[in-house]
Amino acid sequence: MEWIKKALELIESGQVEEGLAALSKSEKSADHDQKFAIAEVYYELGHLKETERIVNELLALYPDEGSLIIFAAEVMIDGDKEDEAIEWLLEIKEDDPTYLQAQLLLADLYQMQSLDEVAEQKLLQAAKAAPDEVIISYGLGEFYLERGDYNKSIPHLKKAVHRAEELPNIEVDLKMAEAYSASGQFEEALVYYEKGLKDHLEPHALFGYGFTAYQVGDMTLAIEQLEALKALDPDFSSLYPYLAKALEAENRLEEAMDILKDGMSVDEYNEELYIMAGKLSFKRQHPDEGELYLRKVIALNPSNLEAVQTLAAYLKHTEQFDQLVELMTHTKSYGEIDPLLTWYEGAALRELEEYDEALRCYQEVSDHFNEDEDFLYEYASFLLEEGQREKAAAAFKQLLHINPDRSDVTEMINQLELD
Repeated sequence: MEWIKKALELIESGQVEEGLAALSKSEKSADHDQKFAIAEVYYELGHLKETERIVNELLALYPDEGSLIIFAAEVMIDGDKEDEAIEWLLEIKEDDPTYLQAQLLLADLYQMQSLDEVAEQKLLQAAKAAPDEVIISYGLGEFYLERGDYNKSIPHLKKAVHRAEELPNIEVDLKMAEAYSASGQFEEALVYYEKGLKDHLEPHALFGYGFTAYQVGDMTLAIEQLEALKALDPDFSSLYPYLAKALEAENRLEEAMDILKDGMSVDEYNEELYIMAGKLSFKRQHPDEGELYLRKVIALNPSNLEAVQTLAAYLKHTEQFDQLVELMTHTKSYGEIDPLLTWYEGAALRELEEYDEALRCYQEVSDHFNEDEDFLYEYASFLLEEGQREKAAAAFKQLLHINPDRSDVTEMINQLELD
């Protein structure tokens, strides 16, 4: 083993070629255990061909050695030979000490091949063979978590959490937190996030902690965790929308805008950030800036209905009817048809005295908005202007059915019935 030790020392000191030469030299006189150790060194260095050569040589001598088969399977997986790895792992017998490890590897392989049911059966089979084995409980919990069966993952992860000390280098608490958060059990998730992050600052977990805190309305905690994530990994683009929302909820509007701008510098094509910046600009009484952000989104993606709807609502509110019709024409040229936009188009055409087209728009979406007070009032008023008194009365009555307290509408109906 002295040669192997010297070879490693050379490699670690940067003398890679000399180290590999020494490793090759030591292999010639090595016994089988030493060859296995040499193969492990090659594997750690990423030299898969040399690793595979030695492993195959040893497998020819010890075809039933479970630990050797496990090692061979790991090498095959890294070499994109998953089918060969599966064939070898299936050879490991139930009484072999490496059987459980083999089932976990098989489950991972089947999952990689989208054979989730087979993977699940392998894990359940292992759990039946060793019901008290904590690594199997964890494996099942992680499997269900990755598959999105969050409620099924929780009982298995709970078993693993109680014996987490037997799972070194595995952040069971953070997996537990992820499962609780994804299943909507946010309060329980916060406990495990706090516990897990004490020992291991992991970006995805920090995001999960901040997101979960946001979901329960604890904006102070959400801001604290998401700012910590930003400091740790500023390229983690998903943090920016939620950090901005949390700051906005605390009425820290300028800080929220700064965060959105930071997010844009990280992910310049993130449409959500521009839409948020547009809405926040309106809230900050900077309408020109808001319009600019929304038009940037529409230029990037004309089919982004949220951006178009927000801009259309702004143009309608500020009575920029020519621009509103122009926006609708542009949007429809991309094949986008939306009831809300059609309503807004009708409102604009009405103000521009294009009454026939306005009526067509209103009628087109009247069924869609027959529970919307604002639409019904606007539509009924327009019908009244057009002399369609019976239809106007019907629309007003529908509005009154939704909100019987509208005394103004009651008066309109009474007047129509009197005239």
